[in-house]
Amino acid sequence: MTAMLTPPVVRFAPSPTGSLHVGNLRGALINWLYAKSAGGSFILRMDDTDAERSTTAFADGIEADLRWLGLDWELLVRQSNRTESHNAAIDRLRAMGRIYACYETPEELTTKRGLQLAQGKPPVYDRAGLNLSDDERAKLEADGHNPHWRFLLGQEEVRWDDLIRGQVHYDAGSLSDPVVIRSDGTPLYMLPSVVDDMEMGVTHVIRGEDHVANTAEQVQIFQALDGDVPVFGHFPLLAGSEGEGLSKRLGSLALKDLRDEGFEPMALMSLVARLGTSDNIEPVADLSELVSTFDISHFSRGTAKFDPRELRRLNGKLLHDTPFDQVVARLGDLGLGEADEAFWNTVRPNLELLPDSLILWKVIHGPIKPVCDDLDFTQKAADLLPAAPWDIDTWKQWTAAVKDATGAKGKVLFLPLRLALTGLDHGPEMKNLLPLIGPERAKARLRGEAA
Repeated sequence: MTAMLTPPVVRFAPSPTGSLHVGNLRGALINWLYAKSAGGSFILRMDDTDAERSTTAFADGIEADLRWLGLDWELLVRQSNRTESHNAAIDRLRAMGRIYACYETPEELTTKRGLQLAQGKPPVYDRAGLNLSDDERAKLEADGHNPHWRFLLGQEEVRWDDLIRGQVHYDAGSLSDPVVIRSDGTPLYMLPSVVDDMEMGVTHVIRGEDHVANTAEQVQIFQALDGDVPVFGHFPLLAGSEGEGLSKRLGSLALKDLRDEGFEPMALMSLVARLGTSDNIEPVADLSELVSTFDISHFSRGTAKFDPRELRRLNGKLLHDTPFDQVVARLGDLGLGEADEAFWNTVRPNLELLPDSLILWKVIHGPIKPVCDDLDFTQKAADLLPAAPWDIDTWKQWTAAVKDATGAKGKVLFLPLRLALTGLDHGPEMKNLLPLIGPERAKARLRGEAA
């Protein structure tokens, strides 16, 4: 990655109006990796100016999700605590004539846009509010119309060198003057975001490509307030495995749900960090490895697809390589406080999620209902079980004896024994599983008894 003269300062600025999902995580993770790979700082900013929809519970949930993933921050800011700075910026812009009052209702604006489209014109606001006289404004307000306020865009072309998209340019004349203050007097996203970025020293704004037009407008707000325009980067949004968007409003793949299902945070990070890049997607056990290999230039402009099946595959691979000492406490949290290293080493090659170990614990310790389609065969096998103690060689010795006594071999030999002993047609290697099941339970199950 190209060396930076000064460490970058980035921010992740979610609105606490819902739970974080995988699409949000992409923005948080790219920003965090970008900062950490260059010795910079990561700010978590709650953009909570929408008082009606923002809640403390959602904000707390966002913090919990990021902590679970290991994404720490140097500074936590709540935008709702910064109204003094936002109002000061509004006063400056008003004094400069860069914001102006508008009185159209949402319905009237919709009608205007419809007429423009019908006439083959771009649906750009006509600046009717800018052309009102003082008397006309006074009358509208006397009649009960509260204004919303728009930022007056200059007509010059806006250009920037995007970290991902390369050279971007916008004709400001093709954009509507953005609304920056609601009719109830509260600021919208566009203005407070710029003010906070300026005052927090944010050097790089990295976000989804759905913000490209916003960037063209916000560049002019930075300039109007004499602020340093940050470096921008816009990454493609994630899509589902079938191409559908990961919508926040649909709650698609909420991080809390993935955590509750038992996914490993590093499986999720390993996948999201490299989706849409030229890097191989493989399980990474530690964030430091993602940091050391991160390069934002590896991101393409194509839409990346998030496949939950790939997440499960990576999750399983991580568990297969996880030693017992790193998982013993979590097994205890699942209620498997008696689990030992022999149990873990036996079951981990067959796990996709850690809670799956509960199923295999029951397979070993019971009770289970055995599957004995040929009870005569399994009872004969029970009579041939060797005496304890058992070890990993017991399965081979026993099945050889059963083969000699019955003539069964291959699948006809092994599958009925597995079904009787575990109730499943798949699972851990029987040579490891049989000693854990033990002689008493094994004999009962082979005779068709629940044990």
